[in-house]
Amino acid sequence: MAHGRDRKLLEAGTRAPDLTFKHLDGEPTTLREIVARGPALLAFFKVNCPVCQMAFPFLERIHAGDSLAVYGISQNGEEDTRAFNRHFGLTLPTLLDAESSGFAASNAFGISSVPTLFVVEPDGTISDVSEGWRKHDIAQFGARAGVNPFRPTDSVPEAKSG
Repeated sequence: MAHGRDRKLLEAGTRAPDLTFKHLDGEPTTLREIVARGPALLAFFKVNCPVCQMAFPFLERIHAGDSLAVYGISQNGEEDTRAFNRHFGLTLPTLLDAESSGFAASNAFGISSVPTLFVVEPDGTISDVSEGWRKHDIAQFGARAGVNPFRPTDSVPEAKSG
């Protein structure tokens, strides 16, 4: 991610960097284009991260809502990311921030662990940041999207570091 450099995680209230991402389908997009349609939840992840594997099915449920776009940002290559999406049944849009590109987005956002989530508003301001697994944060993101991401049968911890 930051290759051993100390990076400061961007905080709520700061502006998100306007970066260009590559969609898993190969098309480029900018963060400005993403948030022009409304607020977006950006979820940075690695396919081999157990906490990411636990979190993404709940993020997929949030994606099913209608008021908060959810984008996965994979720190892996295309093939591994496609396999991750298939395995977890993900339909949410996925962007790439692989090592081969120098983790440009992860470094710009100050990521040091995954999952790390940011809500970016249409004006480019970060309104929420969540590192690791925080059940309360996932519930709040779901409420903002108009969905409850948790079912009565879900058994997940309140918090878990990434």
